[in-house]
Amino acid sequence: MSLLVVGLSHRSAPVSVLERAALAPESRGKLLQDVVSAEPATESAALSTCNRIELYADVDKFHAGVAELSTLLARHCGVGLEELTPHLYVHYEDRAVHHLFSVACGLDSMVVGEGQILGQIKDALAVAQEQHTAGRLLNDLFQQALRVGKRAHSETGIDKAGQSLVTFGLEQLAGGADVAGWARGKRALVIGAGSMSSLAATTLARNGVGELAVANRTVARAERLVQILTEPGGPGAGTGLAARAIAMDAVAAELAEAEIVVSCTGASGLVLTGEAIAAALAGRTGLLALLDLAMPRDIDAAVHGIDGARLVDIETLAEASADAPMAADVDRVRGIVAEEVAAFGAAQRAAHITPTVVALRTMAADVVSSEMGRLEGRLPDLDDKQRAEITQTVRRVVDKLLHAPTVRVKQLASEPGGAGYADALRELFDLDPQTVAAVSRADTRADRPEAARERA
Repeated sequence: MSLLVVGLSHRSAPVSVLERAALAPESRGKLLQDVVSAEPATESAALSTCNRIELYADVDKFHAGVAELSTLLARHCGVGLEELTPHLYVHYEDRAVHHLFSVACGLDSMVVGEGQILGQIKDALAVAQEQHTAGRLLNDLFQQALRVGKRAHSETGIDKAGQSLVTFGLEQLAGGADVAGWARGKRALVIGAGSMSSLAATTLARNGVGELAVANRTVARAERLVQILTEPGGPGAGTGLAARAIAMDAVAAELAEAEIVVSCTGASGLVLTGEAIAAALAGRTGLLALLDLAMPRDIDAAVHGIDGARLVDIETLAEASADAPMAADVDRVRGIVAEEVAAFGAAQRAAHITPTVVALRTMAADVVSSEMGRLEGRLPDLDDKQRAEITQTVRRVVDKLLHAPTVRVKQLASEPGGAGYADALRELFDLDPQTVAAVSRADTRADRPEAARERA
């Protein structure tokens, strides 16, 4: 296994760097293609969230891989390599697997235990499959990461150790008060209709806001979100929620009446300036609570200094989460991660020797076929029944001779340091390396991309 991850997150970089290094959704495909076009890499995937960007690749050279992935990350993020490098972290082989599994469980999240990261990992795999840059290694890795994350949430109370970023942000806005009691009856504005904004709108509806306006550049998406919120069985059904969709040019007027604002768009610039917030507060009383979950930020940081406004943004959340209590279940999740990392490594090492075992059995079958041909030349009077019985007997003998060593070599190869057993098997039986490579190529082609998508 030659898995490499290069990335940056809220743990390694300040928000000022993270918000400028944000990777636009439309840029991910080109980035993945550039990675696999580079000499050291054969597979690639990118995990991009509001507080992390990570590149995963299967590389044949460690140092060249680190240099190439760092350069491409800087180029596509629009931040100079010299500025980005001090904030990058690198994980290789088992450490890279451990990192992704920890991320999937929410152990590396800003809010420990949050579950939204699983959807983002699934999305990262889907994009890599669509771009045909995820092969056997990354398909196996990301699919197992999803299983590990689900296992952590089902077998432990990791969910209690933290909440989603939305819930945590609303708790910070509420200043320690119960969110449902604080939000009940208030007038709210949600800007954006993507996954995070939809989660925010759903959370606000469940916590009893009286009115909710959803603003989006594509009004149809805002209307669809409102429909979901208010339809029978929806989070706002039966609560008396008055929800409506508005265009972005109506946001300024809505701000003058709103008490809670949540913004999370993909805009490259500010959506709400300090001047816009100051204008909305002119002539009114009461606090305007604003939650900015976007990266780069949607709401001007200058709002922190405006009387009558309380802003919670990614930087605020990072500071608050550092003091959040850790649940005892976190230790159990760490144990699950360690167990799953060992299982993944064993499976990868065992898979590495499979082409060699297949090539050995193919060679044995060829030997049986050749010897049966010679026998027919020497004993031409054998009838079909006799010939079939002799052939079956010879095959059984060969299978029994190969069974124990092939089973044992797979067991040995799955253990740490077992990679050399495949080489030993090739040497002992003088297997043609080209034959082994042909088996590996056929196996890889069968695994990507259609078969991989079916498993996902």
